Amino acid sequence: MKKILALVTSLTAISAVCAGVLAYVNEITKEPIKATAAANEQKAIMAVMPRGVEKAEPVGDAFVGRNAEGKVIGYAAKGMDAGGYGGDIVLMVGFQADKKSVISYKVLQAAETPGLGMKLSTPEFAGQFAGKNGASLGVKKDGGEIEAITSATITSRAVCRAIADAQRKL
Repeated sequence: MKKILALVTSLTAISAVCAGVLAYVNEITKEPIKATAAANEQKAIMAVMPRGVEKAEPVGDAFVGRNAEGKVIGYAAKGMDAGGYGGDIVLMVGFQADKKSVISYKVLQAAETPGLGMKLSTPEFAGQFAGKNGASLGVKKDGGEIEAITSATITSRAVCRAIADAQRKL
């Protein structure tokens, strides 16, 4: 009985120390992680805007891109769909000034299958969306214009829905 009590006491002490270390590491890394995420989001915003954007300003849930003269030449918004094969797919999507035509997108979050669903960020797949109306996107299998990623139709559909979600925020 004393042996079991000693083991339980030892494991409890080790667990308490480990929990304390994890809490400490979490606390000291929380702000740098937030700062990195914000910097990555800002890079993504500028990457999906049309050429000539000098400044991207937040307006509601979207960002307005203006040229040097202050004229609106594009928009960006974050779109999300929870129906990816690996869970949530979050994209930063750029649109022309008409708020309809997709320019491009950058993946902010995705946990799709490596080698299959993660092809959502390749130029071959992402390039299909340029110039298309984000609200009416669909994969060819469903009667749309987008050629789905081979063996990753679920991911391809989720990308279409995430782009439509971004457009609704403009």
